[in-house]
Amino acid sequence: MIVYNVTVKIEKSVKDEWLQWMQAVHIPDVMSTGYFEDHRVARVLVDEDDGFTYSIQYRIESIEKLSEYQSKDAPRLQAEHSKRYEGKYVAFRTLLEEV
Repeated sequence: MIVYNVTVKIEKSVKDEWLQWMQAVHIPDVMSTGYFEDHRVARVLVDEDDGFTYSIQYRIESIEKLSEYQSKDAPRLQAEHSKRYEGKYVAFRTLLEEV
């Protein structure tokens, strides 16, 4: 199983609204693509003055399925997030393999 990890640092000023939107809209939209088995959201426990950091982990069967998701659905979903929170976040993605 592959874990597609998206780490997002969000500004304090929009953190509550962002988290609610992620849980009610964005993550359900990602899951509705049918590629992912499940997901989890965790707050990264670090002291930060300028924001909060979250890890959103999506489990997927294979790298091939992830590549398909990234070419077909990810650009639209990432663009929606970027437009909504432009200038208020930084994000990076990591791939993990469960052992």
